[in-house]
Amino acid sequence: MNETAHLRVNGQRLWDSIMSIAEFGPGQHGGSCRLALTDEDRDGRDLFVRWCEEIGCRITIDDMGNIFARRAGRNNQLAPIVAGSHLDTQPHGGKFDGVYGVLAALEAVRTLHDNNVTTDAPVEIVVWTNEEGSRFAPAMIASGVYAGVFEKDYAWSITDSDGNSMVDELRRIGYLGDVPCGRNPIGALLEAHIEQGPILEANNRQIGIVTGGQGQRWYDARLKGQDSHAGSTPMPGRRDALVVAAEMISMIQALALDFAPHAVSTVGEISVIPNSRNTIPGEVFFTIDIRNPDAKVLAQMAAQIETRVAAIAGQHGVVCQLDEIWDKAPVEFDPDCIAAIAAATHLLGYSNQQLVSGAGHDACQVCLVAPTSMIFVPCAGGLSHNEQESAEPGDLEAGCNVLLHAMLALAKNRQGAA
Repeated sequence: MNETAHLRVNGQRLWDSIMSIAEFGPGQHGGSCRLALTDEDRDGRDLFVRWCEEIGCRITIDDMGNIFARRAGRNNQLAPIVAGSHLDTQPHGGKFDGVYGVLAALEAVRTLHDNNVTTDAPVEIVVWTNEEGSRFAPAMIASGVYAGVFEKDYAWSITDSDGNSMVDELRRIGYLGDVPCGRNPIGALLEAHIEQGPILEANNRQIGIVTGGQGQRWYDARLKGQDSHAGSTPMPGRRDALVVAAEMISMIQALALDFAPHAVSTVGEISVIPNSRNTIPGEVFFTIDIRNPDAKVLAQMAAQIETRVAAIAGQHGVVCQLDEIWDKAPVEFDPDCIAAIAAATHLLGYSNQQLVSGAGHDACQVCLVAPTSMIFVPCAGGLSHNEQESAEPGDLEAGCNVLLHAMLALAKNRQGAA
């Protein structure tokens, strides 16, 4: 007999918590701007910690600023069942990306607290640092350190556009913990998230059962041509770095279309030097993001970009430095975690389908060292990384209920010492 089958979360409390966090770093158009390790990020973290302490959770902060809030179980020698996501946002971010996963985990644990339910294994809520990578690139850096993808010293040394390092900013906002990153055990990790794509909404499904994540490669491209006067320099012989960048960007767009339907490519950041109206641009920096769920196809895309970028630069007499700063292979999630989510969805009677995540998530790092899966809920139009990002309260509540019951199942059945 399942003595906890009747449990349901408080959807209104979940919504109110999301709106409370959104008060820190409000965007100009209804969304959020809470970049990693800013004062706004600190304020959101502080409120989260206070909420966790109010229900008796023990707080641990590691030296990458990751926050673990533990609720004890009957056997605290077991590795905890962990759920969570991130609180940082994009510069023009929405209210739900990442934040929902953290506060859904909090609401699940609040529900256990309200109903005096003690799990066999302990349960924890996690907040990962700098998932977005918009202030400190690459993305998912702290969960990557946890999983052994990045060295801590490398992560600490990463700087933002103003030259501030991660370690200095962690120290400044008071979240440079003394526990080595990776020391906190994880028996299993679940991450609830808005889909950030249109599939669930288009198929009228309330829950996405996520089986894995697609691969990603990130590049930094730096072009050096020659500054020159816009009026007196003839067109032949110009070494216009921006014109060359435009040709490369068009090629990158076409490349993803050549590998349809699953390939995507994006140039999301660009800067021009000297950025003057009447001077031919002599230098350009831009970023490249390519993704595909098939590792072989992703490798083919990467090889073509490297070859074509070099060829275009050579044709125009421009020097190009192309640096690969991130190579994330496609991942498959844990069958037991997927099964726990599917069973919870069936128990609750929600419509559902299996999905591969198109976006990167902390779960896609942690799955390298711990059993992991994700729960998706629809977002309006599939829109995310945008201040108009929107999700229905009922869908958020449904995903949180699935998270609660999947955590309960894993916390009851998990075996092994921490």
